[in-house]
Amino acid sequence: MTQNAFDILKDRRFIQQCTDEEAVRAAFAEGPVTAYVGYDPTADSLHVGHLFTLMALMQLERLGHRPVVVLGGGTAMVGDPSGKSDMRQMLSREDIDSNIEKFKGVMGRLLDFDGGKSLIVDNSEWLLELNYIDFLRRVGRHFSVNRMLSAEAYKLRLERGLSFIEFNYQILQAYDFMELNKRHGCTMQLGGDDQWGNIVAGIDLTRRLNRNQVFGLTFPLLMNASGEKMGKTAGGAVWLEPHRLKPYDYYQYWVNVHDDDVQRLLGFFTFLPMDEIRGVADLEGADRNAAKSILAYEATVLVHGEEEARKAHAAAQGAFGGREISAGILPSSKIERKAGGDSQQIPTTELSADAFDEGMPLADLMLETAMVESKSAARRLIKQGAVRLNDERIGDQNHAIAPGSFVDGTLLIRAGKKKFHRVVLARK
Repeated sequence: MTQNAFDILKDRRFIQQCTDEEAVRAAFAEGPVTAYVGYDPTADSLHVGHLFTLMALMQLERLGHRPVVVLGGGTAMVGDPSGKSDMRQMLSREDIDSNIEKFKGVMGRLLDFDGGKSLIVDNSEWLLELNYIDFLRRVGRHFSVNRMLSAEAYKLRLERGLSFIEFNYQILQAYDFMELNKRHGCTMQLGGDDQWGNIVAGIDLTRRLNRNQVFGLTFPLLMNASGEKMGKTAGGAVWLEPHRLKPYDYYQYWVNVHDDDVQRLLGFFTFLPMDEIRGVADLEGADRNAAKSILAYEATVLVHGEEEARKAHAAAQGAFGGREISAGILPSSKIERKAGGDSQQIPTTELSADAFDEGMPLADLMLETAMVESKSAARRLIKQGAVRLNDERIGDQNHAIAPGSFVDGTLLIRAGKKKFHRVVLARK
Protein backbone atom coordinates (compact mmCIF):
# COMPACT_ATOMS: atom_id res chain seq x y z
CA MET A 1 0.00 0.00 0.00
CA THR A 2 1.61 3.20 -1.18
CA GLN A 3 -0.94 5.63 0.28
CA ASN A 4 -1.70 5.84 3.98
CA ALA A 5 -5.43 5.48 4.62
CA PHE A 6 -5.34 7.98 7.48
CA ASP A 7 -3.91 10.66 5.18
CA ILE A 8 -6.45 9.84 2.47
CA LEU A 9 -9.37 10.15 4.92
CA LYS A 10 -7.94 13.33 6.38
CA ASP A 11 -7.42 14.90 2.96
CA ARG A 12 -11.07 14.16 2.14
CA ARG A 13 -12.04 15.70 5.52
CA PHE A 14 -13.55 12.54 6.99
CA ILE A 15 -11.70 12.78 10.31
CA GLN A 16 -13.05 14.82 13.22
CA GLN A 17 -11.41 13.18 16.26
CA CYS A 18 -8.80 10.47 16.65
CA THR A 19 -7.60 8.70 19.79
CA ASP A 20 -3.94 8.77 18.70
CA GLU A 21 -3.20 10.22 15.28
CA GLU A 22 0.39 9.01 14.97
CA ALA A 23 -0.42 5.51 16.23
CA VAL A 24 -3.35 5.22 13.81
CA ARG A 25 -1.23 6.39 10.88
CA ALA A 26 1.43 3.86 11.87
CA ALA A 27 -1.16 1.06 12.12
CA PHE A 28 -2.39 1.79 8.60
CA ALA A 29 1.21 1.84 7.34
CA GLU A 30 2.16 -1.48 8.95
CA GLY A 31 -0.42 -3.61 7.19
CA PRO A 32 -4.12 -4.25 6.59
CA VAL A 33 -6.24 -2.80 9.40
CA THR A 34 -9.60 -4.31 10.35
CA ALA A 35 -11.97 -1.41 11.15
CA TYR A 36 -15.68 -1.38 11.83
CA VAL A 37 -18.74 0.84 11.76
CA GLY A 38 -22.04 -0.15 13.36
CA TYR A 39 -25.49 0.36 11.81
CA ASP A 40 -28.68 -0.15 13.79
CA PRO A 41 -31.49 -1.32 11.45
CA THR A 42 -34.16 1.07 12.77
CA ALA A 43 -35.76 1.72 9.33
CA ASP A 44 -36.35 -0.22 6.13
CA SER A 45 -33.78 1.81 4.21
CA LEU A 46 -30.36 3.29 4.68
CA HIS A 47 -30.07 7.05 4.14
CA VAL A 48 -27.39 9.57 3.13
CA GLY A 49 -26.04 9.73 6.69
CA HIS A 50 -25.28 6.01 6.50
CA LEU A 51 -23.76 6.44 3.04
CA PHE A 52 -21.33 9.00 4.46
CA THR A 53 -19.77 6.43 6.81
CA LEU A 54 -19.96 3.67 4.20
CA MET A 55 -17.93 5.88 1.85
CA ALA A 56 -15.12 5.90 4.42
CA LEU A 57 -15.25 2.09 4.59
CA MET A 58 -15.18 1.92 0.80
CA GLN A 59 -12.06 4.09 0.82
CA LEU A 60 -10.44 1.65 3.24
CA GLU A 61 -11.44 -1.37 1.14
CA ARG A 62 -9.93 0.22 -1.98
CA LEU A 63 -6.68 0.78 -0.09
CA GLY A 64 -6.40 -2.87 0.93
CA HIS A 65 -7.76 -2.70 4.47
CA ARG A 66 -10.61 -4.84 5.83
CA PRO A 67 -13.85 -3.01 6.67
CA VAL A 68 -16.34 -4.68 8.98
CA VAL A 69 -20.01 -3.70 8.88
CA VAL A 70 -21.77 -4.50 12.15
CA LEU A 71 -25.54 -4.72 11.82
CA GLY A 72 -27.16 -3.94 15.15
CA GLY A 73 -29.64 -6.78 15.38
CA GLY A 74 -29.00 -6.73 19.13
CA THR A 75 -28.44 -3.03 19.84
CA ALA A 76 -31.50 -2.03 17.78
CA MET A 77 -33.61 -3.81 20.41
CA VAL A 78 -32.26 -1.33 22.98
CA GLY A 79 -32.06 1.93 21.02
CA ASP A 80 -29.24 4.45 20.76
CA PRO A 81 -30.14 7.69 22.62
CA SER A 82 -27.49 9.69 20.72
CA GLY A 83 -28.96 12.73 19.00
CA LYS A 84 -32.51 11.90 20.05
CA SER A 85 -34.71 14.04 22.27
CA ASP A 86 -37.07 11.15 22.96
CA MET A 87 -36.78 7.41 23.29
CA ARG A 88 -36.68 5.55 19.98
CA GLN A 89 -39.62 3.40 19.01
CA MET A 90 -39.19 -0.18 20.17
CA LEU A 91 -39.00 -2.52 17.17
CA SER A 92 -40.07 -6.14 17.01
CA ARG A 93 -37.57 -8.87 16.20
CA GLU A 94 -39.39 -9.42 12.88
CA ASP A 95 -39.10 -5.74 11.88
CA ILE A 96 -35.42 -5.67 12.78
CA ASP A 97 -34.71 -8.81 10.72
CA SER A 98 -36.61 -7.38 7.76
CA ASN A 99 -34.67 -4.11 7.95
CA ILE A 100 -31.40 -6.01 8.16
CA GLU A 101 -32.13 -7.73 4.85
CA LYS A 102 -32.80 -4.35 3.23
CA PHE A 103 -29.51 -3.00 4.61
CA LYS A 104 -27.58 -6.00 3.33
CA GLY A 105 -28.89 -5.46 -0.19
CA VAL A 106 -27.55 -1.91 -0.46
CA MET A 107 -24.35 -2.55 1.48
CA GLY A 108 -23.57 -5.57 -0.69
CA ARG A 109 -23.51 -3.30 -3.74
CA LEU A 110 -21.07 -0.91 -2.08
CA LEU A 111 -18.65 -3.27 -0.33
CA ASP A 112 -17.18 -6.62 -1.41
CA PHE A 113 -18.53 -9.11 1.12
CA ASP A 114 -18.70 -12.03 -1.33
CA GLY A 115 -15.06 -11.66 -2.33
CA GLY A 116 -13.92 -11.39 1.29
CA LYS A 117 -12.48 -7.88 1.06
CA SER A 118 -15.04 -6.75 3.65
CA LEU A 119 -17.00 -8.54 6.37
CA ILE A 120 -20.60 -8.14 7.52
CA VAL A 121 -21.80 -9.44 10.91
CA ASP A 122 -24.83 -9.07 13.18
CA ASN A 123 -24.22 -8.25 16.86
CA SER A 124 -27.30 -10.23 17.88
CA GLU A 125 -24.98 -13.22 17.44
CA TRP A 126 -23.29 -12.41 20.73
CA LEU A 127 -25.56 -9.89 22.48
CA LEU A 128 -28.79 -11.89 22.58
CA GLU A 129 -27.09 -14.85 24.26
CA LEU A 130 -25.67 -12.87 27.18
CA ASN A 131 -26.44 -13.93 30.74
CA TYR A 132 -27.44 -10.70 32.49
CA ILE A 133 -25.89 -11.37 35.90
CA ASP A 134 -22.69 -12.71 34.39
CA PHE A 135 -22.57 -9.70 32.05
CA LEU A 136 -22.93 -7.25 34.95
CA ARG A 137 -20.17 -8.94 36.95
CA ARG A 138 -17.78 -9.40 34.04
CA VAL A 139 -18.41 -6.21 32.02
CA GLY A 140 -20.63 -3.78 33.92
CA ARG A 141 -18.16 -3.40 36.77
CA HIS A 142 -15.74 -1.60 34.43
CA PHE A 143 -18.14 1.28 33.78
CA SER A 144 -18.43 4.40 35.89
CA VAL A 145 -21.99 5.77 36.06
CA ASN A 146 -20.62 9.27 36.71
CA ARG A 147 -18.48 9.10 33.58
CA MET A 148 -21.35 7.70 31.50
CA LEU A 149 -23.68 10.50 32.58
CA SER A 150 -21.11 13.06 31.46
CA ALA A 151 -21.29 11.74 27.89
CA GLU A 152 -23.02 14.15 25.51
CA ALA A 153 -25.51 11.53 24.35
CA TYR A 154 -26.82 11.07 27.90
CA LYS A 155 -26.55 14.70 29.05
CA LEU A 156 -28.94 15.82 26.32
CA ARG A 157 -31.53 13.32 27.47
CA LEU A 158 -31.42 13.70 31.23
CA GLU A 159 -33.85 16.61 31.28
CA ARG A 160 -36.37 14.85 29.03
CA GLY A 161 -35.95 11.47 30.64
CA LEU A 162 -33.45 8.70 29.95
CA SER A 163 -34.78 5.15 30.24
CA PHE A 164 -32.76 2.41 31.88
CA ILE A 165 -32.77 0.31 28.71
CA GLU A 166 -31.17 3.18 26.75
CA PHE A 167 -28.65 3.72 29.52
CA ASN A 168 -27.25 0.27 28.69
CA TYR A 169 -26.51 1.20 25.09
CA GLN A 170 -22.96 2.45 25.67
CA ILE A 171 -22.03 -0.74 27.49
CA LEU A 172 -23.38 -2.91 24.67
CA GLN A 173 -21.56 -0.92 21.99
CA ALA A 174 -18.36 -1.16 23.98
CA TYR A 175 -18.92 -4.90 24.26
CA ASP A 176 -19.25 -5.06 20.47
CA PHE A 177 -15.75 -3.64 20.04
CA MET A 178 -14.32 -6.10 22.54
CA GLU A 179 -16.02 -9.05 20.78
CA LEU A 180 -14.96 -7.90 17.31
CA ASN A 181 -11.40 -7.55 18.49
CA LYS A 182 -11.47 -11.08 19.91
CA ARG A 183 -13.34 -12.74 17.01
CA HIS A 184 -12.03 -10.85 13.97
CA GLY A 185 -8.92 -8.98 15.06
CA CYS A 186 -10.68 -5.65 14.73
CA THR A 187 -8.47 -2.82 16.02
CA MET A 188 -10.39 0.29 15.02
CA GLN A 189 -13.91 1.66 15.40
CA LEU A 190 -15.21 4.46 13.20
CA GLY A 191 -18.40 6.45 13.72
CA GLY A 192 -20.07 9.83 13.82
CA ASP A 193 -18.70 12.38 16.24
CA ASP A 194 -21.74 11.88 18.50
CA GLN A 195 -20.39 8.35 19.10
CA TRP A 196 -17.08 9.49 20.59
CA GLY A 197 -18.01 8.56 24.16
CA ASN A 198 -19.18 5.10 23.11
CA ILE A 199 -16.03 4.51 21.06
CA VAL A 200 -13.75 5.52 23.93
CA ALA A 201 -15.70 3.21 26.25
CA GLY A 202 -15.13 0.33 23.81
CA ILE A 203 -11.42 1.06 23.60
CA ASP A 204 -11.16 1.01 27.40
CA LEU A 205 -13.13 -2.23 27.73
CA THR A 206 -11.10 -3.97 25.03
CA ARG A 207 -7.87 -2.95 26.73
CA ARG A 208 -9.11 -4.25 30.09
CA LEU A 209 -10.57 -7.56 28.95
CA ASN A 210 -8.51 -8.45 25.86
CA ARG A 211 -5.27 -6.68 26.82
CA ASN A 212 -5.06 -5.26 23.29
CA GLN A 213 -4.44 -1.75 22.01
CA VAL A 214 -7.22 -0.50 19.74
CA PHE A 215 -8.10 2.87 18.24
CA GLY A 216 -11.02 5.11 17.40
CA LEU A 217 -11.84 7.69 14.73
CA THR A 218 -14.90 9.87 14.39
CA PHE A 219 -16.34 11.61 11.36
CA PRO A 220 -17.70 15.14 11.42
CA LEU A 221 -21.46 15.36 11.65
CA LEU A 222 -22.83 15.90 8.16
CA MET A 223 -23.84 19.57 8.18
CA ASN A 224 -24.42 22.01 5.32
CA ALA A 225 -22.91 25.47 4.86
CA SER A 226 -25.75 26.97 6.92
CA GLY A 227 -24.98 24.74 9.91
CA GLU A 228 -28.04 22.53 9.39
CA LYS A 229 -27.99 18.74 9.42
CA MET A 230 -27.73 17.35 5.92
CA GLY A 231 -29.63 14.44 4.45
CA LYS A 232 -33.11 15.91 4.78
CA THR A 233 -35.60 17.13 2.20
CA ALA A 234 -39.08 18.60 2.53
CA GLY A 235 -40.36 15.04 2.22
CA GLY A 236 -38.05 13.56 4.86
CA ALA A 237 -34.73 11.73 4.83
CA VAL A 238 -32.69 11.19 1.68
CA TRP A 239 -33.22 7.44 1.48
CA LEU A 240 -31.09 5.05 -0.57
CA GLU A 241 -33.86 2.58 -1.40
CA PRO A 242 -35.80 3.45 -4.58
CA HIS A 243 -39.12 2.50 -2.93
CA ARG A 244 -38.47 5.34 -0.46
CA LEU A 245 -36.92 7.88 -2.84
CA LYS A 246 -36.87 7.55 -6.62
CA PRO A 247 -33.43 7.68 -8.27
CA TYR A 248 -34.34 10.92 -10.07
CA ASP A 249 -35.33 12.62 -6.80
CA TYR A 250 -32.14 11.31 -5.23
CA TYR A 251 -30.16 12.86 -8.10
CA GLN A 252 -32.02 16.14 -7.66
CA TYR A 253 -31.10 16.27 -3.97
CA TRP A 254 -27.42 16.51 -4.91
CA VAL A 255 -28.00 19.01 -7.74
CA ASN A 256 -29.68 21.32 -5.24
CA VAL A 257 -26.97 21.41 -2.56
CA HIS A 258 -25.57 24.79 -1.59
CA ASP A 259 -22.71 26.13 -3.73
CA ASP A 260 -20.44 26.29 -0.70
CA ASP A 261 -20.93 22.56 -0.01
CA VAL A 262 -20.05 21.20 -3.46
CA GLN A 263 -16.30 20.75 -3.02
CA ARG A 264 -16.63 19.12 0.41
CA LEU A 265 -19.38 16.75 -0.76
CA LEU A 266 -17.38 15.70 -3.80
CA GLY A 267 -14.63 14.64 -1.39
CA PHE A 268 -17.09 12.66 0.71
CA PHE A 269 -19.42 11.09 -1.83
CA THR A 270 -17.26 10.42 -4.90
CA PHE A 271 -13.96 8.72 -5.67
CA LEU A 272 -12.84 11.48 -8.02
CA PRO A 273 -9.21 12.56 -7.40
CA MET A 274 -8.77 15.27 -4.81
CA ASP A 275 -6.54 17.28 -7.17
CA GLU A 276 -9.57 17.65 -9.45
CA ILE A 277 -11.98 18.29 -6.57
CA ARG A 278 -9.85 21.11 -5.16
CA GLY A 279 -10.21 22.89 -8.50
CA VAL A 280 -13.96 23.24 -7.90
CA ALA A 281 -13.26 26.04 -5.41
CA ASP A 282 -12.43 28.37 -8.32
CA LEU A 283 -15.58 27.62 -10.34
CA GLU A 284 -18.46 30.07 -10.59
CA GLY A 285 -21.89 30.30 -12.20
CA ALA A 286 -22.62 27.69 -14.85
CA ASP A 287 -19.35 25.88 -14.17
CA ARG A 288 -20.25 25.50 -10.47
CA ASN A 289 -23.64 24.12 -11.54
CA ALA A 290 -21.84 21.68 -13.82
CA ALA A 291 -19.84 20.46 -10.82
CA LYS A 292 -23.13 19.92 -8.97
CA SER A 293 -24.40 17.82 -11.87
CA ILE A 294 -21.25 15.71 -11.67
CA LEU A 295 -21.68 15.31 -7.91
CA ALA A 296 -25.28 14.21 -8.45
CA TYR A 297 -24.30 11.81 -11.22
CA GLU A 298 -21.45 10.20 -9.27
CA ALA A 299 -23.51 9.87 -6.06
CA THR A 300 -26.37 8.30 -8.03
CA VAL A 301 -24.05 5.84 -9.77
CA LEU A 302 -22.86 4.61 -6.37
CA VAL A 303 -26.33 3.90 -5.00
CA HIS A 304 -28.54 3.22 -8.03
CA GLY A 305 -26.09 2.24 -10.75
CA GLU A 306 -24.84 3.87 -13.92
CA GLU A 307 -28.03 3.38 -15.94
CA GLU A 308 -30.27 5.13 -13.40
CA ALA A 309 -27.71 7.92 -13.02
CA ARG A 310 -27.59 8.42 -16.78
CA LYS A 311 -31.40 8.49 -16.99
CA ALA A 312 -31.67 11.00 -14.14
CA HIS A 313 -29.06 13.27 -15.71
CA ALA A 314 -30.78 13.04 -19.10
CA ALA A 315 -34.16 13.86 -17.54
CA ALA A 316 -32.75 16.94 -15.80
CA GLN A 317 -31.10 18.09 -19.02
CA GLY A 318 -34.32 17.55 -20.94
CA ALA A 319 -36.45 19.48 -18.45
CA PHE A 320 -34.22 22.44 -17.71
CA GLY A 321 -32.35 22.84 -20.96
CA GLY A 322 -29.17 20.91 -21.49
CA ARG A 323 -25.82 22.62 -21.22
CA GLU A 324 -22.50 21.20 -22.24
CA ILE A 325 -20.20 20.26 -19.35
CA SER A 326 -16.64 21.28 -20.04
CA ALA A 327 -14.12 18.46 -20.27
CA GLY A 328 -11.91 20.42 -17.89
CA ILE A 329 -14.38 20.20 -14.98
CA LEU A 330 -13.70 17.06 -12.92
CA PRO A 331 -12.42 15.24 -16.03
CA SER A 332 -12.32 11.79 -14.39
CA SER A 333 -16.13 11.65 -14.24
CA LYS A 334 -17.86 9.58 -16.93
CA ILE A 335 -20.91 11.87 -17.03
CA GLU A 336 -22.36 12.69 -20.46
CA ARG A 337 -20.90 16.10 -21.23
CA LYS A 338 -22.72 16.97 -24.46
CA ALA A 339 -25.60 19.42 -24.33
CA GLY A 340 -29.08 17.98 -24.69
CA GLY A 341 -31.27 15.64 -22.74
CA ASP A 342 -33.99 13.05 -22.93
CA SER A 343 -37.50 14.28 -22.22
CA GLN A 344 -38.66 10.66 -22.09
CA GLN A 345 -36.82 10.31 -18.78
CA ILE A 346 -38.86 13.06 -17.11
CA PRO A 347 -40.93 11.67 -14.19
CA THR A 348 -44.31 10.92 -15.73
CA THR A 349 -47.80 9.94 -14.61
CA GLU A 350 -50.46 8.71 -17.03
CA LEU A 351 -54.07 9.55 -16.16
CA SER A 352 -57.40 9.07 -17.86
CA ALA A 353 -58.86 12.12 -19.62
CA ASP A 354 -62.10 11.40 -17.77
CA ALA A 355 -60.39 12.48 -14.53
CA PHE A 356 -60.28 16.05 -15.84
CA ASP A 357 -63.77 16.34 -17.34
CA GLU A 358 -65.06 18.30 -14.36
CA GLY A 359 -61.74 19.99 -13.66
CA MET A 360 -59.17 18.54 -11.24
CA PRO A 361 -57.79 21.01 -8.69
CA LEU A 362 -54.10 21.66 -9.34
CA ALA A 363 -53.34 20.99 -5.67
CA ASP A 364 -54.98 17.55 -6.00
CA LEU A 365 -52.95 16.77 -9.11
CA MET A 366 -49.68 17.76 -7.42
CA LEU A 367 -50.51 15.41 -4.55
CA GLU A 368 -51.51 12.65 -6.99
CA THR A 369 -48.12 12.90 -8.72
CA ALA A 370 -46.22 12.95 -5.38
CA MET A 371 -44.76 16.40 -6.05
CA VAL A 372 -45.89 17.45 -2.57
CA GLU A 373 -46.65 15.77 0.73
CA SER A 374 -50.06 17.41 1.20
CA LYS A 375 -52.63 19.63 -0.52
CA SER A 376 -51.80 22.46 1.86
CA ALA A 377 -48.16 22.30 0.75
CA ALA A 378 -49.32 22.50 -2.88
CA ARG A 379 -51.56 25.49 -2.20
CA ARG A 380 -48.71 27.24 -0.39
CA LEU A 381 -46.41 26.79 -3.42
CA ILE A 382 -49.14 28.04 -5.76
CA LYS A 383 -49.76 31.10 -3.59
CA GLN A 384 -46.01 31.85 -3.61
CA GLY A 385 -46.04 31.83 -7.41
CA ALA A 386 -43.70 28.85 -7.51
CA VAL A 387 -45.86 26.61 -9.73
CA ARG A 388 -45.99 26.69 -13.52
CA LEU A 389 -48.07 24.72 -16.02
CA ASN A 390 -46.34 24.43 -19.39
CA ASP A 391 -44.30 27.53 -18.43
CA GLU A 392 -47.37 29.56 -17.38
CA ARG A 393 -47.19 30.75 -13.78
CA ILE A 394 -50.28 29.83 -11.73
CA GLY A 395 -51.22 31.97 -8.73
CA ASP A 396 -54.80 30.81 -8.05
CA GLN A 397 -54.84 28.21 -5.26
CA ASN A 398 -58.15 26.90 -6.63
CA HIS A 399 -56.95 26.55 -10.21
CA ALA A 400 -58.45 23.49 -11.89
CA ILE A 401 -56.96 21.37 -14.67
CA ALA A 402 -59.26 20.65 -17.61
CA PRO A 403 -58.61 18.59 -20.77
CA GLY A 404 -57.88 21.87 -22.57
CA SER A 405 -54.93 22.49 -20.23
CA PHE A 406 -52.99 19.74 -22.02
CA VAL A 407 -50.88 20.37 -25.12
CA ASP A 408 -50.84 17.33 -27.39
CA GLY A 409 -52.02 15.30 -24.42
CA THR A 410 -49.18 16.45 -22.18
CA LEU A 411 -48.97 18.80 -19.20
CA LEU A 412 -45.66 19.75 -17.57
CA ILE A 413 -45.91 20.89 -13.93
CA ARG A 414 -42.98 22.73 -12.39
CA ALA A 415 -42.70 23.48 -8.69
CA GLY A 416 -39.86 25.81 -7.78
CA LYS A 417 -36.67 25.80 -9.84
CA LYS A 418 -35.86 22.11 -9.82
CA LYS A 419 -38.95 19.96 -9.28
CA PHE A 420 -41.13 18.98 -12.20
CA HIS A 421 -43.49 16.25 -13.37
CA ARG A 422 -45.15 15.38 -16.64
CA VAL A 423 -48.79 14.26 -16.82
CA VAL A 424 -49.99 12.57 -19.99
CA LEU A 425 -53.50 11.61 -20.97
CA ALA A 426 -53.99 7.89 -21.43
CA ARG A 427 -54.85 6.85 -24.92
CA LYS A 428 -58.32 5.36 -25.30
